[in-house]
Amino acid sequence: MNSSPRVRFAPSPTGYFHVGGARTALYNWLIARKSGGKFILRIEDTDEARNGEEWVDGIISALSWLGIDWDEGPYRQSERSELYSKAVNRLIEERKAYWCDCKREEIDVRAKERGGPPGYDGHCRNLNKPKSPGSALRFAISRPGSTTVNDVVRGEVVFDHANLEDFIIVKSNGSPLFVLANVVDDINMKITHILRAEEHLPTTPKAILLFKALGVEELPVFAHVPVLVNAKRQKLSKRRDRVAVEDYRDLGYLAPAMVNYLALLGWSPGDDREFLTLDELIELFDLEKVNHSPAFFDEQKMQHFNGVYIRNLSDEEFVNYCYPFLEKCDWWTASDDQLYVFRAISPLVKERVSLLGEVPVMVEFLFTEDLRLPEDLVEQVLRKDAKAASILADIRSIYETIAQFSHDELNQATRNYCESIDTPLRKVQAPIRVALTGSKVGPPLFESIELLGRETTLNRLEKALQLINSR
Repeated sequence: MNSSPRVRFAPSPTGYFHVGGARTALYNWLIARKSGGKFILRIEDTDEARNGEEWVDGIISALSWLGIDWDEGPYRQSERSELYSKAVNRLIEERKAYWCDCKREEIDVRAKERGGPPGYDGHCRNLNKPKSPGSALRFAISRPGSTTVNDVVRGEVVFDHANLEDFIIVKSNGSPLFVLANVVDDINMKITHILRAEEHLPTTPKAILLFKALGVEELPVFAHVPVLVNAKRQKLSKRRDRVAVEDYRDLGYLAPAMVNYLALLGWSPGDDREFLTLDELIELFDLEKVNHSPAFFDEQKMQHFNGVYIRNLSDEEFVNYCYPFLEKCDWWTASDDQLYVFRAISPLVKERVSLLGEVPVMVEFLFTEDLRLPEDLVEQVLRKDAKAASILADIRSIYETIAQFSHDELNQATRNYCESIDTPLRKVQAPIRVALTGSKVGPPLFESIELLGRETTLNRLEKALQLINSR
């Protein structure tokens, strides 16, 4: 590998930032950081009809959140038209490109008449037509011949020119196609490694032909990383799969966890390790070890990764990460009392969530004055169990007399009660938890009751009894 590579990530701002794009950006970034090279961010925004400034902001925001910083850029192709015009003029002058005013209908009719493969037949190639309204500029491919892509991931891939048509490099509206703009930018920015998604492999022979036509003698290193697929082994699609990095950030994924998981989609360090720090990823990443097989984007596994990362946070880090999610709740006021209670419960919550977005749901019962019990839980847990009413009534009487109302004392008193009625603790805890928290799961029960306090606890037990008896 070049001792100081220059790599680029060149997304098109046409939608939310795809996890596949994030993986590609990460691999490029790891190459640059490992070797002391440069990571360049370039925005391919020449398609005015599909581009949106909000998508540019989303790309930059998502990359920043992931910790993928750039050494140069973000450059915008829309601001580099002069470079593309110079390249176009050179190709025309050297008769490596020509103007074509054939309509698609004409091309299709000729293909049908000749009985050959569909596509452009080079009709205008030797006519030396001037540029005219509606004409596009095509690159003249040498025939016969072939172009070989030497790909680090996929090996040697040969493309026969018989299967390539003279492709358009400037559209009829005068804007350059991305293959031309990319090659010109890669030359201008002295890009040494082009690492991108597998879907771009078919356009790579066109890029190589343009590189050579524009005088490049030493081609960049090419590497096309494997496609990401879902559980059905279908390519990830924004129409049916959750693919936006922004969505995962909003669900409560930690950026280091997502970076760690994305790095392993198509690459491994060569041993059984899965949990790797950023420094370890930089040290161990090797483009030669990237696999060409499709990589399964397993959301459940990534969530498991995230849970591990959450549990490895310090209590203070966890609290700080949770604040943005709490602030979205109408019951959160960040008062001193609320901050005290949340800090007290947070170490216990940290052990039970795999997403930060799960935290507000788990702790809401501590901050809601008027707790509403879900009707299904009232039926299943409180009314269906014939003993639930007597358990809640007995527990209310016991809790009313507890001196310190600490979790230890609450725990012991409840266990003593279970022994007295010869009932397992879990059977007694179930109706108590539903009555006090509105859920069947949550933080440890007795620590939660201590934070609720005696008055709230007794009131909620009484309301639960009223619900049971109101049938």
